[in-house]
Amino acid sequence: MGSIQTPITMRSSAILESSCGYLLQELQMIWDEVGEDQYEREKVLLDLEQECLEVYRRKVDSANISRARLHQELAESEAEFTHLLLSLGERSLPGRPEKMAGTLKEQLDSITPVLREMQLRKEERMNQFRAVQGQIQKISAEIAGQSEYDDSSSTVIVNENDLSLKKLEEYQIELQRLHKEKSDRLQRVEKYISTVQNLSTTLGMDSSVIITKVHPSLNELCGISKNISDSILAKLNSTVESLEEEKKTRLEKLHHLGKALTNLWNLMDTPYEDRQLFSHVTKLLSVSSAEISNPGSLTLDTIKQAEAEVERLDHLKASKMKELFLKKQIELEEICNRSHMEIPSQSEMDNIMNLINSGEIDHADLLMSMDEQISRAREEASSRKTIMEKVEKWMLARDEERWLEEYMRDENRYSVSRGAHRNLKRAERARITVNKLPALVDLLIAKTKSWEEERTKVFLYDEVPLLAMLEEYNLSRQEREEEKQRQREKKKVQSQVVVEQENLFGSRPSTSSRRLSNMSLNGGFSTATALNRRLSLGIQQLGSNSINSPTQGLSFIKEGKKAQGQKMSVRLSLVSHPREETASVVPTFSGPLSP
Repeated sequence: MGSIQTPITMRSSAILESSCGYLLQELQMIWDEVGEDQYEREKVLLDLEQECLEVYRRKVDSANISRARLHQELAESEAEFTHLLLSLGERSLPGRPEKMAGTLKEQLDSITPVLREMQLRKEERMNQFRAVQGQIQKISAEIAGQSEYDDSSSTVIVNENDLSLKKLEEYQIELQRLHKEKSDRLQRVEKYISTVQNLSTTLGMDSSVIITKVHPSLNELCGISKNISDSILAKLNSTVESLEEEKKTRLEKLHHLGKALTNLWNLMDTPYEDRQLFSHVTKLLSVSSAEISNPGSLTLDTIKQAEAEVERLDHLKASKMKELFLKKQIELEEICNRSHMEIPSQSEMDNIMNLINSGEIDHADLLMSMDEQISRAREEASSRKTIMEKVEKWMLARDEERWLEEYMRDENRYSVSRGAHRNLKRAERARITVNKLPALVDLLIAKTKSWEEERTKVFLYDEVPLLAMLEEYNLSRQEREEEKQRQREKKKVQSQVVVEQENLFGSRPSTSSRRLSNMSLNGGFSTATALNRRLSLGIQQLGSNSINSPTQGLSFIKEGKKAQGQKMSVRLSLVSHPREETASVVPTFSGPLSP
């Protein structure tokens, strides 16, 4: 634009230095020859100059446009390069100076390869991002339970504004986390499948069918990757819980059946060989659900077989129930008889037998009730053991006391006869035993009272209160002692009368009269002793009779405070069935006597 404003002379000189100058010179020569007007000449030259200016202007404009384009390209390249550096997270490219020098084309030529390199890096980084994000999407889809046939890689959207290594590392960490979660889920799935297989084997079920119902991909025969979604894990967990519950239910059934089998076997004394057929059921009684893993140990067939056997034994038990009940009744009666306890009434036993015949009573409850009665009877017999031992000693001592009284009434006990020395030795032993009777009775009374206070019930001996028997014995013993004392005083008075008569008349009675007097005295003592023996027999018969009630025994004891003749008649009237084994309970004599 500056060339248009330069003077014409300067332009002319410049033109003369070029080919255009020769042409202008030639044109002026022509104009001189022709005689062209100066005005026309100036006009033509002005036109030529205008045309040249237009050409120059077009060239300059074109050059300006080209330069502007280069500036734009360079600026765009710089901007793109800077954007790539920022997006890739890099500060600068090694080997490229911070400030560029030279022409625009040189600068553009120097940045173009660097920009290309950065573009290649970007593409490579984009591919890394696509790969990582594609795997993340794929694993996320697997965890979410989406179809594996979805092409998740085609839908990956990469953020081109952030392609830094830090962001790539974050995606890689997320990918590692998803890989670990996938691995954990696969392990959980495998564990669930293994548990289902073990439980199915124990329960006798088809594990493949159960697993396929949860999801077909879990069956290895399908040939597809396993579904590891939350819903599948929840279904597997629910399946395992249902199988565990079924396992517990079946084990409880077998426990119930095993206990029933054991009880029925024990009730009916089933042989060992027959029990071995169902030993696999009874062995489960002491095993918990978590400890059972044997294949087929909890199948439905096993439960059905055990139920059938229990039902069969129930029918068989019904036919043997009478026999079992009678055995237990006999056992209970033997325990009561040995300890002289009250035996259950026969009417009650007859009612139970009628219920058995009618089928209106549960056999198990009946036997359990009988076992409880037997247990209580044994426990009470055990608590009575010490007292019963003392009672036996007391009865043996009373036998010795009665024998000693019989021996003392024998007038020929000092005669030299066969076996006299043996009776003398026995009499000595009997005196020692009889002397211990008061202490033994006191000890019995104390122990009996302690037993009654502890158990808040009356101690019965063959349905008669033992304390009443002991008190009656003490009363009878006291009466016999008083009677014996009266006999001694009477004998002493008679002896004094005889001595006074001898002194008065001075004559000695004959041997026959003295023997008569002694016989009269002995006869009177014998009569009293016989009366006491009959009284003792009545008391013993009352104590040993199991039919009479304790109330009758107590009323009988109260009657003992009346006259001796009345007591004997009342007691004998109350006795209906005397027992041989305890025919004498209350002796008629005690105390030391010389042979």
